[in-house]
Amino acid sequence: MDVVALGELLIDFTKNGLSEQGNGMYEANPGGAPCNVLSILQKLGHSTEFIGKVGKDSFGELLKEAIEEQGIGTKGLLFDEKVPTTLAFVHTKPDGDRSFSFYRSPGADMMIQKEEIQEELIQSAKIFHFGSLSMTSAQAEEATRHAIETAKKNQVLVSFDPNLRPPLWDSLETAKEKIAYGLTQCDILKISDNEIEFMTGKQDIEKGIQKILDQYHIPLVCATMGKDGSKAFYQGDVINGQPFHSNKTIETTGAGDTFCGCMLHFILTYGMEGLTPERLQEMLEYANAGACLVTTRKGALRVMPSKEEIEKFKGGTLQ
Repeated sequence: MDVVALGELLIDFTKNGLSEQGNGMYEANPGGAPCNVLSILQKLGHSTEFIGKVGKDSFGELLKEAIEEQGIGTKGLLFDEKVPTTLAFVHTKPDGDRSFSFYRSPGADMMIQKEEIQEELIQSAKIFHFGSLSMTSAQAEEATRHAIETAKKNQVLVSFDPNLRPPLWDSLETAKEKIAYGLTQCDILKISDNEIEFMTGKQDIEKGIQKILDQYHIPLVCATMGKDGSKAFYQGDVINGQPFHSNKTIETTGAGDTFCGCMLHFILTYGMEGLTPERLQEMLEYANAGACLVTTRKGALRVMPSKEEIEKFKGGTLQ
């Protein structure tokens, strides 16, 4: 197994026009950051498994079918008999950025327990990936910590994307505390510009990342900066990745997850030891191109770009 991810699997409802009566119509898009990452990895030729929980309801069944369609393994997917599948309504701003309204008080993804983690899935992986939202309830946090411990005992690389969603935390101080724990555990970090400022108080990306490196000593850090591209920090080098833009962008849902999956693709392909400055440059531009492509599509999990599409877009032959 190449990558096993743990976390939230949910429905993203996105606006899709108006009815004849003038009411907003919403499209039910399968989503959740960890499975979005696995979906792009599947498109890039890797084997993946998901560990998480959905409700035993129609949305839960839809999600199971959706990730199976993408080739993501569901051995670790559980169904909760009492708590419904988490729902998120995505509100797209004029510039394509988003805000979220969540129906998760609680949601099934918060109900996973330590005893339900299938350790053998993690033990067989090359990379274990997680985010901070699996630490928004006590029992899911215990399960997440157990999964991380299992990965570390078995020399599995640990990848972390904070994926900060302020509405889902009781307080931002709690969010900061749990993200800080993730930073102490990971070998690979993908972090956005707003998360860097949240954790360090610094708007300058390089100063913020240097503060994180000084405190947590993470081997590889990739910072995403939206329309300004990305940076990689590895073995004392700082590599810049040029951004890609499209006039067909409609929303940014899944862009960070696509970037993260492309980043893990390069690590799986070349190994951490094979990440030369030239390779990191290639990785960043590949990930930026993939992230830009997904912003031209509604949803994320079911519409991830293929390897061929990313290469064509990166080369300027796909608009």
